[in-house]
Amino acid sequence: MLLEVDRNIFLRQLEKSDTIDIFNTIVSQREYLGKWLPFVEFTNKITDTESFVDSVINTPEDKFEIVFTIREQDTFIGLIGFKGTDNINKKTEIGYWLSEKYQKKGIMTKSVKKLCDFAFHEKGMNRIQIKCAVDNEPSKEIPKRLGFKYEGIERDGELLSGNVFTDLEVYSKLKSDL
Repeated sequence: MLLEVDRNIFLRQLEKSDTIDIFNTIVSQREYLGKWLPFVEFTNKITDTESFVDSVINTPEDKFEIVFTIREQDTFIGLIGFKGTDNINKKTEIGYWLSEKYQKKGIMTKSVKKLCDFAFHEKGMNRIQIKCAVDNEPSKEIPKRLGFKYEGIERDGELLSGNVFTDLEVYSKLKSDL
């Protein structure tokens, strides 16, 4: 599956062949990505990333979460996808990360917007939430720019590198907000 964000940016459903690009990006940007992404600390071998990709691709259909690579033309630049989807209650969460060199260009905001449109109009979702570490200002700006409503703090919601918990700000958007 391929979603066009703009003429240069595409969301392509995760494939086994993306493993090397994901791993190389994590390894080359370990300090930058590891500040907010707990899995970076545990991604030390290509097999770690292979396991992640396999877990996404081979999930049974009733629990399957769509994850996309973010691509500038054919170049891998990040990941975005759904997690914790509750199809009965028609709600999901979006998680994302972007390579450092592609930050501050509006790519992630446009990618999240595209994924929200897909969730509401193609997947039939009613609610989307995004959680961001309270000190991760760039990440928090994305749901704010897209009209998500601030709901509050999930205390000690995520365990970061160094065994340190961080509070998460919770944002949501309903289909009726459109």
